[in-house]
Amino acid sequence: MTAQVFLKRGKEESLLRRHPWIFSGAVEYIKAEEEPREGDLVDVYTKQGEFIARGHYQIGSIAVRVLTFSDEAIDEAWWQERVATAYDVRRLQGLTENPATTCYRLIHGEGDALPGLVVDIYASTAVVQCHSVGMYRARMEIARAIRSVYGDRITSIYDKSSQTVPYKAGLNAVDGYLYGHAAAATQTVLENGHKFRVNWEEGQKTGFFIDQRRNRELVSHYAKGRTVLNTFCYTGGFSVYAMAGGADEVVSVDASERAVQLANENMKLNFGPEVRHTALAADAVEYLKDIGPKYDLIILDPPAFAKHHKVLGNAMQGYKRLNARALKQIKPGGILFTFSCSQAVSKELFRTTVFSAAAIAGRKVRILHQLTQPADHPINIYHPEGEYLKGLVLYVE
Repeated sequence: MTAQVFLKRGKEESLLRRHPWIFSGAVEYIKAEEEPREGDLVDVYTKQGEFIARGHYQIGSIAVRVLTFSDEAIDEAWWQERVATAYDVRRLQGLTENPATTCYRLIHGEGDALPGLVVDIYASTAVVQCHSVGMYRARMEIARAIRSVYGDRITSIYDKSSQTVPYKAGLNAVDGYLYGHAAAATQTVLENGHKFRVNWEEGQKTGFFIDQRRNRELVSHYAKGRTVLNTFCYTGGFSVYAMAGGADEVVSVDASERAVQLANENMKLNFGPEVRHTALAADAVEYLKDIGPKYDLIILDPPAFAKHHKVLGNAMQGYKRLNARALKQIKPGGILFTFSCSQAVSKELFRTTVFSAAAIAGRKVRILHQLTQPADHPINIYHPEGEYLKGLVLYVE
């Protein structure tokens, strides 16, 4: 018998608005033959006993991640339908059979009504990351659905969930192939015709930061004739686009020696050994203390400073200090691309923080663009928290 979760009176209101999370404080009691395990499917009822949702049970502040608001079976056909729908959204965006772009996100958690699941495509390999126990337990069904939708266009499916599933669940998750095996973990993929070496087994996230694709294109538009500084460069995505856009010189900075090596490799892969590129292994925040008026295009794309709301205050101080340093020193007429990928940081809060940094720097600043994540990272209209990537493009007099 499926466990039944009964909500406190009035706590069904967010579900009637189709929000996909049920918080533990909303639960009145659970009716079950035995306590549900984390990751089990549970049915959710109102105080009055009306069915309202079905989803994965969790231990923690979020008690249930909703998979469906209908009384329907979560079976092989259901998984295939969800993956097929996600695929069709990417097909409409021109991503699924685009010879110039062979990497994109297929499934983006709540944005694709599959909370706790991320799937990225790298040419013929799908990389799965489960952020919940329920999704981890369903990973073979997910892999079969991917194979069903793609056919022989996907030759390997790699599970990279060991660092993303809740560590308290005691799953002892080990990364590995759910289907097939890639000839090499590091392969070259294309993004808008640019080449990138991606290693999904050892790289951050699923191997590449796919969510900055459209914003990298915009850097290319502004880069001509400029001296570019790309901080927190990782594998040099923004650096490649800046050089492709006609930058005079590009400097890439990252704390990771391996990231700097990869940035160099990607620049040479696209532009040859004589490319005007310098890669430095250094702390980007420290590096920005004294760069002088050398750069007229600076990119600030740090990792998430705020993983949760408890550290939000310190995170905003970090964003303010980082942006103030760049704004003080950028050349007159310079362009600053600045980002936050912290879900806990709202668009409004990020913009206010950058405003404070501009005031500290004492520069005249115009907002040219307000940026977000691309369409293959869709935002569920009922789950605004899914809009995690915020960015501004600033013109500095």
